Amino acid sequence: MNSFGKIFRISLFGESHGKMIGVTIDGCPAGLDLQESDFEADLSRRRSGARGTTPRKESDAPNLVGGVLNGKTTGAPVTILFENQNIRPADYQNLIHHPRPGHADFTAVNKFGGYADLSGGGHFSGRLTLALVAAGVVAKKLISPVKIAATLMEAGGSIEIDKAILAAAEKKDSIGGIIECRAENIPAGLGEPFFDPVESILSHIIFAIPAIKGIEFGSGFGASKMTGSQHNDPIISEDGKTLSNNAGGINGGITNSNDLIFRVAVKPASSIASPQYTYSFLTGKPEILTVEGRHDVCIALRVPPVIEAAVAIVLADLMFLEQRIGRIWR
Repeated sequence: MNSFGKIFRISLFGESHGKMIGVTIDGCPAGLDLQESDFEADLSRRRSGARGTTPRKESDAPNLVGGVLNGKTTGAPVTILFENQNIRPADYQNLIHHPRPGHADFTAVNKFGGYADLSGGGHFSGRLTLALVAAGVVAKKLISPVKIAATLMEAGGSIEIDKAILAAAEKKDSIGGIIECRAENIPAGLGEPFFDPVESILSHIIFAIPAIKGIEFGSGFGASKMTGSQHNDPIISEDGKTLSNNAGGINGGITNSNDLIFRVAVKPASSIASPQYTYSFLTGKPEILTVEGRHDVCIALRVPPVIEAAVAIVLADLMFLEQRIGRIWR
């Protein structure tokens, strides 16, 4: 489905080359300061324009159409719209018959019987992460003083990110990357054992971000090579702070007051300028496909603010569930 969260609940809508995309946020308390200018910092970090990103230019201007009055949330659902302006759906008209390798075209056709809008990926597009970042801006306000920072650590298997992007662009190809996220000042006690651990909830929303293929918390897969004495984090204070943080801030599915640390793997963008083989439903055999349109060489460049937003949304919902976020009074 297109909704996430129990109390702080978000719903995404729209398609990449449709009229607009947006998000509705239910459960936001009344009285929170909120205006269009609050979104600029995070939205600009996600915006294209840097080397290795799509040449598609959009203003990405948020339009607060509901749930906000005179710069304050009203308690009603907050709805934020983004108009799609620089659209070229004609670039994608052949994809229902020639699905892109690695993309959602084939599965979308099978899932929705050929009715899905495939232009630019349609509802599967990374374009919708713009709405996710907008919801994250609201969530970040609610969870203060929690601080979240995500950083691209490598691209194409190299820490020399610019060099790797240039090489991929010259080959008319794409590359992925590894992003590390850290969140500070998280209280202990968020999450539940077994079916609602913090790792599970975070993984749920992280994997909703297009192109994410893996996630690891703390020492991650490296833990399999360690002994218990190496991996255990010695507790050094009453508030649960530990000498090391192999657990990544979570024990038994519950936050332990240490920094939340995890890493995600972002795959290369499926749409590349180089010709590829794909099955043609018109001829009944594989053919050469040349993908039109404008695409990222390294989509991982624009993912860090999306990861931060996802974490903020999860933490806001968990903090509401634990009654750690109260009403905002005059």
